[in-house]
Amino acid sequence: MLASYWDGGYVTLDVTDPTKATYLGDTDFAALDPEALESGSEVAPEGNAHQAEFTLDNKYVVGADEDFGPYALTARNLTDGTELTASQGSNTTRLEEGRSITGDSVFAGGACPGDPAVPAGDPNAVDVAVVERGVCTFSEKVASVTAAGGYDAVLVFNRTGADACDQTLGMSVEGDVPVFGVAPRGQGFAIFGQAYDDAACMAGTGPAQLPVALGIKGDRLTFSSYFDGWGYAHLYRNESGKLTELDTYAVPEAHDPAHASGSGDLSIHEVAVSEKRADLLYFSYYAAGLRVAKIVDDEIVEVGRYIDEGGNNFWGAQVFESGGKEYVAASDRDHGLYIFEYTGGM
Repeated sequence: MLASYWDGGYVTLDVTDPTKATYLGDTDFAALDPEALESGSEVAPEGNAHQAEFTLDNKYVVGADEDFGPYALTARNLTDGTELTASQGSNTTRLEEGRSITGDSVFAGGACPGDPAVPAGDPNAVDVAVVERGVCTFSEKVASVTAAGGYDAVLVFNRTGADACDQTLGMSVEGDVPVFGVAPRGQGFAIFGQAYDDAACMAGTGPAQLPVALGIKGDRLTFSSYFDGWGYAHLYRNESGKLTELDTYAVPEAHDPAHASGSGDLSIHEVAVSEKRADLLYFSYYAAGLRVAKIVDDEIVEVGRYIDEGGNNFWGAQVFESGGKEYVAASDRDHGLYIFEYTGGM
């Protein structure tokens, strides 16, 4: 069995007895992102182990790291000198490489419809609205902050609950200002000088909302970004213990800052391995289309591709057989289902 464990990497398990799954092996992310390194960038890997499959002969594990954010974020609380754990929201104004936002934090509460109105920010200063996660969507929170006016950015920190508190996660969110989050709840409390008890938060006995007044100013925050590319594929040797990483694969545009925006999502979504050949792979690659690759001398080599004249947004890929031939069904989030046959050489 293969488990895709996001920032924990990929894990192989023996499930001969499904009631007693046994660890076999797992992967580590390198200190420097190997795909970015090939393009001359020394950046930390983001993780994002989303989906993986064994090749037909079980010799390899092919993993797909899904990453919609080509810019990674550096964030700090300047007042207390600590790091903030946050990433950029998906469909909001991007903080592009070389640009930074530094300003005072302002508590904006839950910022949901029906909540007390978010106090207006100062149009003559750089203000960062700090919002609690929960109850309504991230986009609704951002809309409330935008309607209040005067804010240059939004930081979201986590809510109470056993599935939240000091955990962090990315955001699917829309808005017209830079939005960062979701930061651990303890970091949100620290911005406003409040004591935080993670055990109480996890148990649901801590304060349901940050116990400060709306509009109060907190610590000074700064955010900056750097280009680290989109998501890509890994090739590992399937073995016990730590799996050896043999190669990575990305479309060239995915590590070109010129395509960080305006070219669609250039992240891989998933891999489907051939059920007839141990060396053949199919990648659904969102705006980069369907990609076909072979494993040659422990490397992933692209051998075919398809991008519709009207563009694509490929999400899923699955192989199937009909009449003795192998086909690939690929689901496009905009246009529906495509059926492909790879006709390249053996």
